Amino acid sequence: MNLNLENNKNNIINSNINSKSEIIILNNLEDIPDEENDYELNTLVYILAKKYDKRSGCEYYLSLLKSKQLFFFTFCSFNDYNSGIIKKFIFFLSFAIHYTINALFFNDYTMHQIYADEGSYNLSYQMPKIILSTISSIIVLRIMLEGLILTDRNILEVKRQNTKDKALNMKTKVLKCINIKFIIFFVVNFILLIMFWFYLTCFNWIYENTQICLIENTFISFGISLFYPFIWNIIPVVLRM
Repeated sequence: MNLNLENNKNNIINSNINSKSEIIILNNLEDIPDEENDYELNTLVYILAKKYDKRSGCEYYLSLLKSKQLFFFTFCSFNDYNSGIIKKFIFFLSFAIHYTINALFFNDYTMHQIYADEGSYNLSYQMPKIILSTISSIIVLRIMLEGLILTDRNILEVKRQNTKDKALNMKTKVLKCINIKFIIFFVVNFILLIMFWFYLTCFNWIYENTQICLIENTFISFGISLFYPFIWNIIPVVLRM
């Protein structure tokens, strides 16, 4: 993308398109090159998206899954601006988060119910706890993703600068910011895994008869978190189309 196009796009993106002259300028822009990835296309303002985003509804839906669904985000998204190693770390950390939060929802009433059911799995009783633990896990994971993992927005800050000097200056700041975020992530990740390991080891040792129930709750909770994006992301696709 040449500097004139980048400059024009940058000015339009950072302002309200509300005059005929701006629309005329927009219509004279060169075509966006093929290297624009899904994140860039998804964050275009309406006028730019209408002109340049030629993806079908299915393609847009798949682009959302690659950014919102954890498995696709980790193993099927190759052209985004996020670290592949970090994405794999967060995938396995997410299971540990689900496992631990499900354990936190086990209380005296849960233990009594398992005893009353003679060890058999009571899905109707466990489902409200599973849903609450799923929501809690998703919130924790989303906070970590937005605060420490995702770097798309940082990279685009560099790419959308209208001169090379500004881009190089922004690059230095962005790299420093990303390095700090990754250091914090690995420190937090290490501390969390130690805490999870200690708590779950103690819990499973003390409440030996709840281990199977806890594992079942964890897998159902983790499965829900992987499945719900397939339904949830239909809404933005319909609205966009």
